[in-house]
Amino acid sequence: MRVLLVEDDRLIGSGVEDGLTEAGMTVDWAYDGKQAQLAMTTTPYDLVILDLGLPHISGTELLDWIRRRNDHTPVLVMTARDAVADRVSGLSAGADDYVGKPFDLTELIARCRALVRRSQGRSTDTIEYDGMIIDPDRLTVMRGSERIGLTARECALLVELLGSQGRPLSRARLQDSLYGWNEEIESNAIEVHVSNLRKKLGSRLIRTIRGIGYVIEVPVQ
Repeated sequence: MRVLLVEDDRLIGSGVEDGLTEAGMTVDWAYDGKQAQLAMTTTPYDLVILDLGLPHISGTELLDWIRRRNDHTPVLVMTARDAVADRVSGLSAGADDYVGKPFDLTELIARCRALVRRSQGRSTDTIEYDGMIIDPDRLTVMRGSERIGLTARECALLVELLGSQGRPLSRARLQDSLYGWNEEIESNAIEVHVSNLRKKLGSRLIRTIRGIGYVIEVPVQ
């Protein structure tokens, strides 16, 4: 899951970034509305966490810009403004959820996961595929009575491929999903994660399409 955090307060932003990263999410942090606009024109995100009190371009203006682009990325508004009118204004402008500062980090993470889950048409946090139950929160796969542990990156890659069953995803697209702006990426990073998933879950799970990328096929009924 790749998240765009838009927050000008360095202390709050740092805490949120650390918490989301520890929860297995990839986080890009924009300090103002202009930087956020640039990010969203170049990078696909699963979720935007947006502070309303931003310099240069307000959070409300940025939210309006996002929706005028016909961009349906879930937006979680995070702001110190706790008046009912402010909450109503943010939701009316196109926000999908709202959390007031100060907030509990575990609640914020839970709301993030719930928004992404709903945007992907899932009713639960777990994903079922061909006899396996994938739990992204716990970084595990259950296959019968066998419990298989994954790293955060392996799990993120698996979820990304499962979300596009039958449609190949390029290495560049997968890198965008798994790695943030300031992270160093080894040239063979995706290949290593795919290899590890095949060792843990079976060599036939992920198919390589030469010159295109990787795909998990829709299971035969």
